[in-house]
Amino acid sequence: MMNQEQLEQEVVRLADAWATAELQSDTPFLEKILADTFVGVGPLGFLLTKQEWLARLQSGDLKYNALTLNEAKVRVYNNDAAIMICRQVQDAAYRSNPIMAQLRTRLVFVQQKGQWQLAGLHLCNIGQPPPFARS
Repeated sequence: MMNQEQLEQEVVRLADAWATAELQSDTPFLEKILADTFVGVGPLGFLLTKQEWLARLQSGDLKYNALTLNEAKVRVYNNDAAIMICRQVQDAAYRSNPIMAQLRTRLVFVQQKGQWQLAGLHLCNIGQPPPFARS
């Protein structure tokens, strides 16, 4: 049985493996790591199922030149669920339209049949607070 710190490190390792697979369009790996019930929420609020998420890479519509995760904070719940919030920096293109972005990303991992899977993720653009919220 892993302790809390080991579980947190395992989640960070999995998130990095996911990012590498996205960067390399490694859909066979993504097929395994994404839960069947996976839902991705894009930075503009659109929803993608597992098949739709994979299709954007399989079709070649989405291509990454760079994708890194940093500033990771992990919380593990009951040794079978974990949430990681991090900063995702990407240089990508969707149908040849550049997408340079810094995103706040929430990855939700669950342990199913003894294996960690990515059940969902939520991307949002990192912006500045509006003028009225600044002190």
